[in-house]
Amino acid sequence: MESLDQLSTPPTSDERNIALLAHIGTLIGGFIVPLVVWLVKKDESEYVSMHAKESLNWQITLIIYVVVSMILSLVVIGVFLLIAVSIMSLVFTILATVAASSGKEYKYPMCIRLIS
Repeated sequence: MESLDQLSTPPTSDERNIALLAHIGTLIGGFIVPLVVWLVKKDESEYVSMHAKESLNWQITLIIYVVVSMILSLVVIGVFLLIAVSIMSLVFTILATVAASSGKEYKYPMCIRLIS
């Protein structure tokens, strides 16, 4: 993934807003929102593409975490993991949204980056 320093131009206000949507939209639309944003804007804006890919990777990672937690809930620890994953998802999504809206790069911690 390219870094913010490697972008050819600084992000415009519209690019920041669309990148913000790629992150905050996941609270309602899950992985569909960043997927659509990435597919539509990947050739138009490096900044939006970078944020949409990061958000999409995070959503895929969350699906994996939730499935593992649900399996582990049979031995009780999964319930606590589900709570932790939920809180982690909300906090990281808010941090990514704030970073995107202010024109900064954000990389989700503990994220498996399948789409690069």
